[in-house]
Amino acid sequence: MQPKRIRQISLSVTGLAAASALVLGIGAPAAFAQDAGSSSTVGGERLGHPAVQVAPLAGAPALPSGLSGRSWLVADATTGEVLAAHDAHRQLPPASTLKMLFADTVLPKFDRSLEHQVTPAELANLGVGSSLVGVKENLPYRVEDLWRGVFLSSGNDAVHVLANMNGGVPQTVAEMQIRAHSLQALDTKVISPDGYDMDGQVSSAYDLTLFARAGLRNADFRSYCSTRTARFPGGLDKTTGQRITYDIANTDRLLGKYPGLIGVKNGYTTNAGATFTGAAERDGRTLLVTVMHPDAQGKVYDEAASLLDWGFAAAGKVQPVGRLVEDLGVLKAASPDATSEAAAADQLPPWSRQPVLHNGGPGLTPALWSAGILGAALAVWGAARAATRRRRTATASAAAPGAPDDAPDVPGTGSTDADEIGSTGVGGPNHRRLTRRARALFHDARTRRTD
Repeated sequence: MQPKRIRQISLSVTGLAAASALVLGIGAPAAFAQDAGSSSTVGGERLGHPAVQVAPLAGAPALPSGLSGRSWLVADATTGEVLAAHDAHRQLPPASTLKMLFADTVLPKFDRSLEHQVTPAELANLGVGSSLVGVKENLPYRVEDLWRGVFLSSGNDAVHVLANMNGGVPQTVAEMQIRAHSLQALDTKVISPDGYDMDGQVSSAYDLTLFARAGLRNADFRSYCSTRTARFPGGLDKTTGQRITYDIANTDRLLGKYPGLIGVKNGYTTNAGATFTGAAERDGRTLLVTVMHPDAQGKVYDEAASLLDWGFAAAGKVQPVGRLVEDLGVLKAASPDATSEAAAADQLPPWSRQPVLHNGGPGLTPALWSAGILGAALAVWGAARAATRRRRTATASAAAPGAPDDAPDVPGTGSTDADEIGSTGVGGPNHRRLTRRARALFHDARTRRTD
């Protein structure tokens, strides 16, 4: 049976551990508690609300009237500031705007001058009614031609050829999902690489804007999405046997019509309705806009244009209601020192950040608080046990003169439970002194934390 002294000390340690858990609940850094209870909406809490979000200052223009998009957002591409939004994280079918994520994922992998011989298998399993650029089997295509087919004609056939070059459609879908998570586009679920309607495939105005912003940092992506017309390789002329070419035009109706428009991608399916993400530059400022599923297909361009007009007019006259977060992969690669690491951490969502104190300094995580408090409890227990062992040895020596110093301890020898409790057990003077010391150390640590 476990001696009563040991049982009592164990109970005291258990009590201290329970007190530690209570302290963790009420004494952890206040800022950490705020983080834990704050919204986890990527880009800012306001972007998670379905109502229109805008914070006008004096002289700010009113938002366009008659906006019917289920979800929309306008942001500064350089700073990442979201100027206004409506239900920005609402998950909706993306249609061909998902091709921006496809390009973000696959475009950097192949040299644009590389030629690839298309096989019949690569053109199989295209969705019924898919938009096509006219890729022919058993003929070679340069990668740059295939990408023009993706961006200008929204060709699902070109997407499937590039996806097969990348290891196949399933692998490409998996890589697109990984890329979406790297961009912190957590509203996006990828089922098909081309945006064709599939059960469960969704994105959001916020995520599509992230895809466009990331893509525009790639020179080839920017070049393809801004191209208005191009010659595309066709089949073989039956008379001459020579390869024919034909003109393709960008289906983005704002390109070449809206002043300063750069691109990026439009889409439409019966299920998704019309979707559009665009970028425009004016007076050294670049804005991004996304509109998803307005009342009518043609409205997507009108509403996007009106939001861009508003955004340029609102420069310096509105406060941001959120921000576009950065690519976690880029932040990790660009954080070799403390300064850039701090900047990278600032871009992380609340659940990924370190807790901070009220004065902005670094705080202790719950794990460190647990270690400190439980360490103090174990120190009390250890000291009490050591004192008891010394007292027991001394008592045993007095009872049996001449016994060697290293004789094994015999529980209960030379003492009673009452003696042990009175000297070193729970409630004894030594124990109380050690407990007071532990409490003083803990109080001093908390005082320094809250100063």
